[in-house]
Amino acid sequence: MNLSLTTAEKAILMGETGTPGDRMAMEIVVEAARMLGAADLVAISSSHIDGCLYHGDSGALFCEKLVEKQARVKVPTSTNVGALNLLQPDQCRLPPAERKMAFRLMVAHERLGCRPSWTCAPYQAGSRPAFGDQIAWGESNAVAFANTVLGARTNRYGDFLDIACAISGRAPNYGLHLPEHRRGRLLFDISRLPQNMRTKDPFYPVLGALVGRAGGDAIPVINGLNHKPSDDQLKALCAAAASTGAAALIHIVGVTPEAPDVTSAMQGAPPEETIHVTPEMIAEAYASLSLAADGPIDSVALGSPHFSAAECRQVLKLAGGQGFRVPFYICIGRHTLADLEADSAAADLRENGVEFVVDTCVVVTPILPPTPGVMMTNSAKFAHYATGNTGHLPIFASLEDCVASAQIGRVQRSGAPWL
Repeated sequence: MNLSLTTAEKAILMGETGTPGDRMAMEIVVEAARMLGAADLVAISSSHIDGCLYHGDSGALFCEKLVEKQARVKVPTSTNVGALNLLQPDQCRLPPAERKMAFRLMVAHERLGCRPSWTCAPYQAGSRPAFGDQIAWGESNAVAFANTVLGARTNRYGDFLDIACAISGRAPNYGLHLPEHRRGRLLFDISRLPQNMRTKDPFYPVLGALVGRAGGDAIPVINGLNHKPSDDQLKALCAAAASTGAAALIHIVGVTPEAPDVTSAMQGAPPEETIHVTPEMIAEAYASLSLAADGPIDSVALGSPHFSAAECRQVLKLAGGQGFRVPFYICIGRHTLADLEADSAAADLRENGVEFVVDTCVVVTPILPPTPGVMMTNSAKFAHYATGNTGHLPIFASLEDCVASAQIGRVQRSGAPWL
């Protein structure tokens, strides 16, 4: 398929207008579009950059080359987590050479004009595109949330291409940017589950994990929620589905703007398969997120995606002034820390024993205790990535159980009555 470019896009590509950095970014976007079979480029209104996490020197050198060529982002652009807590750099145990390059990478993104949000939940930090907006976002949970909850249009944009899209203000017009590629194909019917189950916080990451694993590359449709979930519940569902599978869009009937009913989500076509979700399936998915047996724990880690201020305050309420016997990490963005510091919440949490991890996350940079052990979490995303990234074995449980377990140093389960 031939790629059609506008006169303005051609001028940037030929170096007739813009900076050398603009041309470099446009070359990357155009070549990606050709490889993906896009017919043209689509103008975007925002971007979220996943490529600011250090994976090697090439990322920093690439962005510094763009800075040298006078590139600047053309749309509002937020940054995902980096590899350093810039407010407390010694928290991350990176070797000096890697620490230096990780810092250079984060600085380069700021010099390109990105907003230094350093959060994997930009939709809770002021970046909330509207229904139908064309955007170019990286970070799997953010992409899934933008498509699913906000009704924006984005594919999963990876390192290098994400910042190139932000600088050019364009993205390859393929995949989820096109209405016909947003059709739901696989129906998950949860109407047979007890209504009480469908309202509980732990249900959402567990359902997301089930949908992600069973969905494959098909766009799933969830029907039967019969409940208006909170942003935090939807955040947990989207993160779980995106990390355990390939989901970038989950049509949740009654929640997703383009899915008021099953027929709309499926664009009038019948589902290719219908899965009737049972309590037994939920219980199995819940159990599968733990890789260690119940017993002593070495840490608790929360905040993947980053915890909101409301979730942090819930921890404080559950703790009831009682301290923790194991390290207790909460990963948050700077916007959340500022909210908590506006009153006594941040100080009270620290007094309880909470260690805040800002700008980054314990699963992408070495912060957890150096000797691998057992990490307890209420995040299906943490549970999915913990062992491969950190060597720690996860135990998944509700937030209530995580707090209670941290206070006695071993797994304490409430019996998961929501199951």
